[in-house]
Amino acid sequence: MPDFLSFQLTDAFLGNYRNTVPEWGFPMGAGNTLGEHSWITRYARNKPDGTRERFHEGLARVINGVYSIQKDYALQSRLPWDEATAHRSAEEAYERAFQFKWLPPGRSLWMMGSEMVNGRHDGSPLYNCSFVSTENLADDPTGPFTQLMNESMLGIGVGFDTRGAGKVTLHDPSGVYPHAIADSREGWCDAVGCLLRAYFTGSRLPNFDYSRIRAAGTPIKTFGGVAAGPAPLMKGIKQITALLRNRAGDAVTSRDIVDIQNICGKIVVSGNVRRSAEIALGDAGDEEFLNLKDWKVNPERMGADGWGWLSNNSVLASGGQDYGYLSERIKANGEPGLYWLDVAQRYGRLADSEDNKEYRTKGLNPCGEIPLESYEKCNLVETFPTRATDFQDYMRTLKFAFLFSKSVTLLPVMWPEANEVMARNRRIGVSMSGVAQFAEAQGWHELKRWQDAGYKEVRRWDRVYSEWLGVRESIRVTTVKPSGTVSLLAGVTPGVHWPRERGYYVRTVRGLKGSPFVKVMQDAGYPVEPAIGDPDLTVVITMPVEGPDIRPEREVSVWEKASLAASAQHFWADNSVSCTITFRADEADQIPAVLRAFDGKFKSISFLPDGDDIYDQAPYQRVDKDAWDALRAGVKPLDWDRLYSSDSLPEAEGENFCSSDFCELPVK
Repeated sequence: MPDFLSFQLTDAFLGNYRNTVPEWGFPMGAGNTLGEHSWITRYARNKPDGTRERFHEGLARVINGVYSIQKDYALQSRLPWDEATAHRSAEEAYERAFQFKWLPPGRSLWMMGSEMVNGRHDGSPLYNCSFVSTENLADDPTGPFTQLMNESMLGIGVGFDTRGAGKVTLHDPSGVYPHAIADSREGWCDAVGCLLRAYFTGSRLPNFDYSRIRAAGTPIKTFGGVAAGPAPLMKGIKQITALLRNRAGDAVTSRDIVDIQNICGKIVVSGNVRRSAEIALGDAGDEEFLNLKDWKVNPERMGADGWGWLSNNSVLASGGQDYGYLSERIKANGEPGLYWLDVAQRYGRLADSEDNKEYRTKGLNPCGEIPLESYEKCNLVETFPTRATDFQDYMRTLKFAFLFSKSVTLLPVMWPEANEVMARNRRIGVSMSGVAQFAEAQGWHELKRWQDAGYKEVRRWDRVYSEWLGVRESIRVTTVKPSGTVSLLAGVTPGVHWPRERGYYVRTVRGLKGSPFVKVMQDAGYPVEPAIGDPDLTVVITMPVEGPDIRPEREVSVWEKASLAASAQHFWADNSVSCTITFRADEADQIPAVLRAFDGKFKSISFLPDGDDIYDQAPYQRVDKDAWDALRAGVKPLDWDRLYSSDSLPEAEGENFCSSDFCELPVK
């Protein structure tokens, strides 16, 4: 056992699983599954001998890591700790996770139990998403930008607002000084901060020396992948400079804020294997903000040289407002999304009375499932009710999902401003995936019963464990995240969404160009092509996937989709529900009516036209059965054993943000 782990499951217990194959989700031909592909490419870490973790080994790392956090905290705080009780609990947690009744979020599957988390007692790599406000830009003109970039380089999705517009006046720099950029995450962020400071405060302009930055192709040991060299940073700095120079006396606008944050995100996309996810929150009456993704108005923001696709742009909506003018824009490409900050500040579950616990909340994470204060982070975990044997089995599973997420709050992160908020709120998000799948199988009435009772069960465990640990009860405890990759392991539909297709569809995933994982996919006959927006470093792999036999989303009306999301917000989620409602062309005119009818019943919502022509290389694509059969007939069994036993693989890519496939896609 590594010396940084104080708890370890016994060899006798783990021996029961060494020769057991998990029930991986989503077949894709020749015995291959999308679930195992997600595990080995995203979450399995390299073992000390250099070979790759099998699932039973990686899950042991995760459970050992989270129970080590509990044990370390208890002993350091001189709280009671019973090793035998802990082992019984950990074994049940492991067994239920192995059966895909619950799973940690992808970030924790990847990093929990590692030296970076448990060895350094740093919870930063475990957090999926964040929010940073520009409201105090006059007092801290560069902080929101460098914070977003810093967190994005760790794979954290970041939301931001445009409240800082008009609060800073641009200057001409007062001179020039030499600045050698350090070859580190901090070095890149500091370079952008120094550049912004020159134009925001009139200080000297840095003359950058990029020679210390490692060459393209150099392995990145801590987080996996390879370096891209200095080129992405050089290009981003050039683009930010072009935005700000020769504008002395101008106030920083909402467009300036979004452009700078998007360019910082693009530097990260190009500079590392983790992809940036951003959400920009603007005023619903800000025409400049609303036009940011109108490529006819702003053509320079689109395409491979542009940056406008880096954020999902949403507006701060108000109950009772006119939604007609926003709906006209939504019809075109699904934006803007809507966030009702007042509802988030006043309510937890909408089934409960107004509590005003969130009066400090400013925004939300990129996929919309967690309201957040500035600098606060998301802490998520997933449960899968369709994998439960019955109601009581699901109630029991909630204990271990809750305990995992609560334990993560015991570790500080690297940013003091974040710790100040997170230690106070102890916010967690126990999520429920496969919601539509459950509703189709057991009915909405039974779903509501499980959700209502499940919420109360999570709250009960929060009281029990908060008392034992001597910490505050969590401000919020439940959510519905968009899921995506983790739900692929379990073979359930993501979040509250219906499947793209009944039975069969095409799925695309992104991989690092030239990686051994991509090579194995190519050798097995899966089509691979350069990724739009990042063709030099990223490729897109196309796979024929077999999904659950329930109604596909195109057969479900916008009204039913909205109703399921609203029901989850009412009975289950005291945070928020991440929901992107797809709509057919003949439903586009109903969007204003949907928004009026459900006014006050959502905290956040977004829409997306139902069609493969809206997004290039969309993650889910509809194909006819003949094309799907032809694609599937051309694939062979994947040679995963070659990768599991290899001692020369880079670390896995990990998971981005929370994660939603739509967070990283360029609109046409």
